[in-house]
Amino acid sequence: MTTSIDSNIIVALWRHDDPLNFVSAKILDQARKRGELIVSAPVYAELMGDPIRTESGLNQFFQDSGIVVDWTLDERVWREAGRAYKGYVLRRRSASGVLPRRLLTDFLIGAHALVRGYSLLTFDQRLYAAAFPSLTILSD
Repeated sequence: MTTSIDSNIIVALWRHDDPLNFVSAKILDQARKRGELIVSAPVYAELMGDPIRTESGLNQFFQDSGIVVDWTLDERVWREAGRAYKGYVLRRRSASGVLPRRLLTDFLIGAHALVRGYSLLTFDQRLYAAAFPSLTILSD
């Protein structure tokens, strides 16, 4: 089984003072035992925003960890992300009358996993379960 990894898992792994650091390491290890680990291009881009990371350091992390970066987001991924994002916006506006607080990136990450047939390892189970009901979501 191939597992796609959300950026929040890797960020928790990198921050030793994060309360989810140990959990992140444990669930990544479990996912690795089940099969290949992947991150989508949007996850890579989000991780580049970490102020203490460099591009070369990020590349080295992926090489050392054996996590593959899937750089391709084809039309099916974009369309699925757009449908899920629209659903989220409509749910949020009807429930609270406010604009969305999530970024499109989250929906690209979920759509990538769904379209490719991967499971998704994330700490944001609620978001992804609502946006992608048929996506297999792994968490702590």
